[in-house]
Parts: sequence; C-alpha cells; structure tokens
Amino acid sequence: MKKSYKIDVDCAACADKMEVAANKTEGVKKATVNFMTLKMLVEFEDGQDPKAVMNEVRNNCKKVESDCEIFLK
Repeated sequence: MKKSYKIDVDCAACADKMEVAANKTEGVKKATVNFMTLKMLVEFEDGQDPKAVMNEVRNNCKKVESDCEIFLK
C-alpha cells in the first residue's frame, strides 16, 4: 500500500534527512521525499498499519530534523 503525505520542511538537505530516517523505519518498504512539492510518498510493507508506522516515521524524522512536520491524514 502506498500513501502520500504533506510535509513541511525548510530545505532540500533537511528533506533528504527525512527520507533517510523514514526509510530506516520498521514497516516502511520505501519512502521518497520531494522537497519541491513538499510531499512524502510512503510504501508500506504488507500487513502494516499505516497510521502506527507513520507515527514512528514522524518520531524518527523529528530526531534528525526537529522543525520538520508530517501531516498525517
């Protein structure tokens, strides 16, 4: 399953940090961050709860870029 999320981040380097952190999160098959569109596309591993995984993605992103935000639906 793939989902798109709106993000708020200040620079492309910060967006790259978010992408790396998201991809290291358990339950994420692949995450891509597009700084130009301020979107994060996340593909989840089979059987994962997207809401729970995205809470962990947000926590991991905050560790590397404290002023970033991911708007969960």
